[in-house]
Amino acid sequence: MKEVMKKAVTSGAPSHAYIICGERSSGKEFIARLFAAALQCENHTQEGEPCNDCHACHQAISGNHPDIIRVLHERPNTIGVDDIRSQINNDIVIKPYQGPYKIYIMNEGEKMTAQAQNALLKTLEEPPAYGIILILTSNLDNMLPTILSRCVVLNMKPAPDEEIRAYLMRELQVPDYKADVCVAFARGNVGKAKALATSEEFDNIKEDAVGLLKSIDGMDVSEIIAAVRKITEYKFNIDDYLDIIAVWYRDVLLFKATGDANHLIFKSELPFIREVADASTYEGIDNVIDAIDKAKSRLKANVNFDLTMQLLIMTIKEK
Repeated sequence: MKEVMKKAVTSGAPSHAYIICGERSSGKEFIARLFAAALQCENHTQEGEPCNDCHACHQAISGNHPDIIRVLHERPNTIGVDDIRSQINNDIVIKPYQGPYKIYIMNEGEKMTAQAQNALLKTLEEPPAYGIILILTSNLDNMLPTILSRCVVLNMKPAPDEEIRAYLMRELQVPDYKADVCVAFARGNVGKAKALATSEEFDNIKEDAVGLLKSIDGMDVSEIIAAVRKITEYKFNIDDYLDIIAVWYRDVLLFKATGDANHLIFKSELPFIREVADASTYEGIDNVIDAIDKAKSRLKANVNFDLTMQLLIMTIKEK
């Protein structure tokens, strides 16, 4: 990605459209703004980076560059055909006010309707020489093949775990044990790691999930129903809740196989991890991990939430 952007800036011959794909909070918008600033910069570096000193850079940094345009949409979950026509198609015919390019940054590109993408396609087929469109998305599958074929697709690569861990400890003063947990859940996503490290809600989700796992073996039916009712409070963060359970059982499996606590994420829970590892079979642990994946799939398919969580808890009890 860096080499493609460097060549675009230093050659003075960028493509007319780029798709920057990465997970939510992975830094797509930061990269897009940096790329746009470098393209408009009056004195960009040999590495293709903005100088941060010229008038164009000051405007870009403050969000006031007239030729770096953010594409907005009124409806929260949809970018419609009218959004594309009014903000891109009808606007791009007007030449840049001061820069060499007119750059459009569209976040959440996966929310474009098929009609909106077809409207955008007309501009991508015959763009003006100065026009550049940056589409940011977390899901390439929602983009039409005709759109993908006319864009340079740049995929965000996950950051190394050690770099994220060092960043959290250095910049946010996060203790090592908490940094380990955040890194495990972030999976290379710096933005997510930072959000988790500063989220009181994530701490609450983690505490409740671990509490459930510690007491689940002794639960009767009424207690399971009460536990599901409690989990419903985290319905909008259910992926985090399920990931916590998955990492817990990853630790159980690792400890059962090696007896080594050094690489556990939940090191502070070692007595409980050891207890579960001793009481579980490898097949039982695998069944739990499979059940977590099935629960995620069922929830994405809008299967009843309470029923899905009850089935998962029963599988965990039977491990």
